[in-house]
Amino acid sequence: MKNWKVVATAVTFGKINKQPLERLLENGCDVTINPFGRPFTKEEFIEYASEADALIVGNDKVTAEIIEKCNNLKVIAKHGVGVDGIDVNAANEKGIIVTYAPGTNAEEVADLAFGHLLSLARGICPANRDTKAGKWIKPTGVSLYQKTIGIIGTGQIGCASIRRAIGFDMNILGYDIFENPKAADLGLQYVSLDELLAQSDFITLHLPLNEGTRNLLNADKIKLIKKGAIIANTARRQLVDYDALTEALLDGSIRGYATDVFDSEPPEHYPLFDLENVILTPHLGGTTIESNRRMGDTAVTNVLAVLNGEKPLTPAPNSNPVVPV
Repeated sequence: MKNWKVVATAVTFGKINKQPLERLLENGCDVTINPFGRPFTKEEFIEYASEADALIVGNDKVTAEIIEKCNNLKVIAKHGVGVDGIDVNAANEKGIIVTYAPGTNAEEVADLAFGHLLSLARGICPANRDTKAGKWIKPTGVSLYQKTIGIIGTGQIGCASIRRAIGFDMNILGYDIFENPKAADLGLQYVSLDELLAQSDFITLHLPLNEGTRNLLNADKIKLIKKGAIIANTARRQLVDYDALTEALLDGSIRGYATDVFDSEPPEHYPLFDLENVILTPHLGGTTIESNRRMGDTAVTNVLAVLNGEKPLTPAPNSNPVVPV
């Protein structure tokens, strides 16, 4: 393979681990990596990627307008899992294959979800701040041990969360449109969403964003949540109605909320960001040295396969390109 142009907009690609980048270079690719440390804007996409044969994208918005400007493009490889930021239909119409990297960061995202739950349950963030300031204030938290956890979304990340919940001897409830036999085998009990919300002391969100899940926790559903529950969202911001959530956090109906996901990166400011019982992290759930290598290797394997005229390892759901006549 010679002279293929690959543009990697994913913020961490080629930086934490060099090996995936080196694989592209060894195969004769001309590679541009992200110089900004943030997702590309539309204008930057068009400037950098209009002549690209392949894109390796992170949390960027790859719109139909951008895809239309990229006349050489053959593959869009997600450096991660969710492809809701990519207009897959527009890619299909231009004969562009979309790929993703399922399972490459599932364990790490589950780790962060439990880190969020523990931090809110035990008041770790304010305790750290106060102790560093010379104050000696012991927050009285709540235990995870033998409590009920509700896992919304029972794919690979959901199953990783089940395994962690087992270590806390928790009662594990689950909700998903499609029930996963592996989740049930691990000890999760499937219930309705309403029942899960009413019974769970802790709730974690692990769903993809689509029209069926958008605003899943709307104002009516948030009213059903067990008083004092703690929620961790490492999936997608748009799963939750922020206005209703803010009210519940302010009146104490919900004890705490932690999120690693936002509408844009960096995000616009929401009032709930200022609340003491809210934890924000900068979409770092899948970002460890180990998971970064797995995501990078999978993305590169997919890119090289497509550029060589072969079937990619992990085509994205609904990626079915139709070359225009």
